[in-house]
Amino acid sequence: MASATSLTTLEDEVNCPICQGILREPVTIDCGHNFCRSCLTRYCEIPGPEPGEQLLCPLCKDSFHLKELRANWQLASVVEKIERLKLAPPLGLGEDLCEEHEEKIYFFCEDDEKQLCVKCREALEHRNHTVRFLKDAADPYREQIHRCLEFLKNEREDIRRIQSREDQRIQVLLAQIATKREKVISEFEHMCWFLERQQYLLLTELEELGGDILKQKNEFECLVQNEICRFNALISELKEKLERPAKELLKDIRSTLIRCETRKCRKPEAVSPDLGERIRDFPQQALQLQKEIKMFLEKLLFELDYEPAHIFLDPQTAHPKLLLSEDLHQAQFSYKWQTSLDSPLRFDRAICVLAQAGFVGGRHTWVIAVDLAHGGSCTMGVVNQDVQRKGELKFRPEEGIWAVRLAWGFVSALGSFPTRLSLEENPRQIRVSLDYEVGWVTFSNATTQEPIYTFTTSFIGKIFPFFGLWGRGSSFSLNP
Repeated sequence: MASATSLTTLEDEVNCPICQGILREPVTIDCGHNFCRSCLTRYCEIPGPEPGEQLLCPLCKDSFHLKELRANWQLASVVEKIERLKLAPPLGLGEDLCEEHEEKIYFFCEDDEKQLCVKCREALEHRNHTVRFLKDAADPYREQIHRCLEFLKNEREDIRRIQSREDQRIQVLLAQIATKREKVISEFEHMCWFLERQQYLLLTELEELGGDILKQKNEFECLVQNEICRFNALISELKEKLERPAKELLKDIRSTLIRCETRKCRKPEAVSPDLGERIRDFPQQALQLQKEIKMFLEKLLFELDYEPAHIFLDPQTAHPKLLLSEDLHQAQFSYKWQTSLDSPLRFDRAICVLAQAGFVGGRHTWVIAVDLAHGGSCTMGVVNQDVQRKGELKFRPEEGIWAVRLAWGFVSALGSFPTRLSLEENPRQIRVSLDYEVGWVTFSNATTQEPIYTFTTSFIGKIFPFFGLWGRGSSFSLNP
């Protein structure tokens, strides 16, 4: 109510005495009273004054001259603000009031970040502060809010792009898992059939060996029984001789003794040498099974891993200090520069070379055999198609290079900051595996299968196998 009363009182102070309405284009005459310009002009014309007659103020009757009317701009500004206040919603209908004075809030103190009414504005504590009308103070903050909104919207879009990318990676991984599952089932079904077949063959062989042993056992028993019978007959004959009188004992005694003394056992064998060799060599038949199982495991691991990449080095990209073999599978460092045509594709500072073919998708693997017998270093990994070819090259993911380096008996991952890796043994052969869709570059010891390092990123465009070499006698070769 206080605010409504104050506004009504203020409005009465700016009324025109002639039309009793709010002043329009207020003008001030000599006596100090204010009127609407149009109202005062009509007042002076009706009835028109006599020539030379002075005009009188409608209120105090003091004389004034029409040519001396002065526009009151300050009063006009007050009238304009009063009209804006009249158009504002009534107090109490969603309008905030000053808690201290219960007046409508018009101003904002930027120093204290506090909203003020008219009385607060005149208070001593805000007198030297920067105070603006609410709208004027809000405009810069609106601009800041717009900038914040744009920033947050861009961040939200980045998050959505990341979400979309990661969803795609998850789908790729799920598809790979489904493919691996089918391969595992197929390979194990084949292996089960093979094992059943091998089991049948081995058991059949064992049954044949068992049958042959029983057959030779029976033959041995018959032979032994016949020998025993013959020896029993000779023994009985000699015992009978001993019981006879001397005349009968001496009859054919020499032939009998000779026949008995020369009768020797044939010493039969229960198992023939051939059968013994077959039994002894039977485990050798399981060697084929062992080889097949090893091949099965290697094939299974291979098919569950990556497709082998057939890589050839690209002479057009090779630094002049690299000697490439004729089959483009080997490279050797040389202090002597080779004669080669300069081109935008060739490295001129970094002693590097790329593969001829790149990848825009899929899962690929290749093995590099490294020879650093005389010291030096070898760098390997993958790079973006537009990797810098001229000038100094920085080996890090921000430059489109994902690589590791073997040097002086240790291995380093060339990330944003090189990291020396702790390994059980220094690799002589390194396997590089690229999963384009998922964004993995994995390095491992090709001999022991020990993991070395994995980069995770998002690939865009074509990706090429990459090799760097330095040091006398240093070389590398690509295993087919």
